[in-house]
Amino acid sequence: MRIWAKVIKEYHTVKELTYEKEERLTYSHFLNYLMDICGELDIPTPVLLKPHIMDFAKFKHVKFREKDFVEPVDFDFLWVESID
Repeated sequence: MRIWAKVIKEYHTVKELTYEKEERLTYSHFLNYLMDICGELDIPTPVLLKPHIMDFAKFKHVKFREKDFVEPVDFDFLWVESID
């Protein structure tokens, strides 16, 4: 499983990461993957809701906007995409 994460500010990528695990992608562990990704990018972890998981399952990507974070962030959104 591979996930590409990008931190976007003013239409520019300011940070990016390719997250890889040997295991198969499981949506029940998606929060763990997201926490690992955000830890490596040194950003807060957004609130993960069912629509986020459904978007990722259906479209293979999800966009976490500024309002999805409890803590203030200095970017516009976090883009997470499956690249398998």
